Amino acid sequence: MSDHRVAPAGGASPGGTPSASAPVSVPVPVPAHEPPYYAVVFTSVRTEGDNGYGETAERMEELVKEIPGFLGVDMARTPGGLGITVSYFRDLDAIEEWRSHLEHRAAQQNGRAHWYESYSLHVTKVERSHSFERARERD
Repeated sequence: MSDHRVAPAGGASPGGTPSASAPVSVPVPVPAHEPPYYAVVFTSVRTEGDNGYGETAERMEELVKEIPGFLGVDMARTPGGLGITVSYFRDLDAIEEWRSHLEHRAAQQNGRAHWYESYSLHVTKVERSHSFERARERD
C-alpha cells in the first residue's frame, strides 16, 4: 500500500469547485500513520474566479505525491469560500523539500498575486493518531 493517499472532499476538484468529470464518491480521510509525523494546515479564502487555480492545484497534487515522506492530503472548502488543506509528511525534511520545490514556489507566488484574499499556514507535529473506517457490506 502506498503512503501517497490523497482524499479530496467528494466530487470536488482540488480548486474546491465541483468537477463535471469527477465521479461522486464518499470522501475518505487520510488514515492515521505511526507518529510522530507532521501536518501542514493551509487555510485560505479565495478570490473570485478560477484564474488558472484549478489547473495549478491539480499539478501541485501530482507533484507533492513525488516528495519522499509525503503521506497524503485532506481538502475541504465551505460554500462560503473558506478552504482547508491538511497535508501530512513523515518529517520536516519532506516539508522543506515541498516548500522549496520550484513549481510549488511559483504557485505560491501566483497565490499571493491572484488566488487568495487571505491565508494562514501552520506546521504541527502529530504525536498521537488513530483512525476508524466502517466495514462496507459486499454486494
